[in-house]
Amino acid sequence: MVVLRGDHLLKSNLMEKNKSKGLGDTVEKITKATGIKSIVDAVNKARGVKDCGCNKRKGILNRAFPYKK
Repeated sequence: MVVLRGDHLLKSNLMEKNKSKGLGDTVEKITKATGIKSIVDAVNKARGVKDCGCNKRKGILNRAFPYKK
């Protein structure tokens, strides 16, 4: 749902999409916010590695530690 209030646009749909499904999503958000993800990507690019395995680990953590709805 998108709600308009004066000049402000509240995007509750966007907030729902960004909710963490499990621990893996939360770890991903933390690493992006702290800049760790950027460093890992830069190091992997320099080494010539295309996939660091982050998505695989995220999926494993989400399945092992899901958040209840």
